[in-house]
Amino acid sequence: MKDVIRPVDPATLKSLTPSIRTFELKEECGINNLPNQIMAKAISDGFVFNILCVGETACGKSSLLDSLFNTRLDSTPSTHDIPRVFLRKNTYDLFEREIRLKLTVVETAGFGDQINKDDSFKVIGDFIDSQFQSHLDEELKIRRNLANYHDTRIHVCLYFISPTGHSLKALDLVTMKHLDSKVNIIPIIAKSDTISKPELQRFKQNILNELHTAGVKIYRFPIDDETLAEENIKANNLLPLAVVGSNETVKVGNQYVRARQYPWGVVQETCRFYFASFQINEQLTNIKKQYKDQKDKCDEKWRILEQEMNLFEQRKRTNMETMKKGTKKK
Repeated sequence: MKDVIRPVDPATLKSLTPSIRTFELKEECGINNLPNQIMAKAISDGFVFNILCVGETACGKSSLLDSLFNTRLDSTPSTHDIPRVFLRKNTYDLFEREIRLKLTVVETAGFGDQINKDDSFKVIGDFIDSQFQSHLDEELKIRRNLANYHDTRIHVCLYFISPTGHSLKALDLVTMKHLDSKVNIIPIIAKSDTISKPELQRFKQNILNELHTAGVKIYRFPIDDETLAEENIKANNLLPLAVVGSNETVKVGNQYVRARQYPWGVVQETCRFYFASFQINEQLTNIKKQYKDQKDKCDEKWRILEQEMNLFEQRKRTNMETMKKGTKKK
């Protein structure tokens, strides 16, 4: 007796077929979308930046930072009667257009106010070294937690030069020479609106000549990238940067702007400060990239050195054990 093949009901066949889930992509998927994904992750994680401000009392360090980040950072004003140089450290969480920045500002207090200025720069150098040591101690731990570790190493030093219009002070040269091997230095002529344009140009040239003679290395824009080489050469020609910062707002036309009010008129900081501010921001971005690349190289060298030291200790123990066994046999 032959089996009778009966037709299957379409409804039954559909119920037996495994269901297929479909998803709609919210965005394009592919290699060309990797930069957007990296940028989204960076924005989600936020950014960390540590700035060291070195300069004499009342040279405009806090005002420049307020203008640079377009906010009002809470900082304690210093006086000229401080007996010794020390550092003030403050951390701020800044938000702008959904971008979070964890900013740490370290400012000098009492710098250049003492009669004996021999040890003024040592406090700054010791602080920078201590931040390197703190990070090294964290990396050498057996159980490291670098994801939640707040890296306090200094990315850049904004060195404020008093607008004398003549030349650098001996303290400035000694301090920058002591720090140039530890941190990126950006020389800044503070309150540059107090000297005329011809004096400013001569002052800049005198500063560069003295830095070159003393062998002081300052930060320079990288010119190895062809797409940015021309722009970075122009930026390098602007060093040292001449800036004007202000915490006051003055009505100019129909809008309020940051400016310095004088009896003879108003100096709007965006006229002379805008491009310098842009250049400082560009420098900070390039510094972070160079800093990370240099750190990766140093970490790799340290790992290789650590492996060689472990092999040396292992060989040393093996030789000691061999010598002990030979002594016992005799």
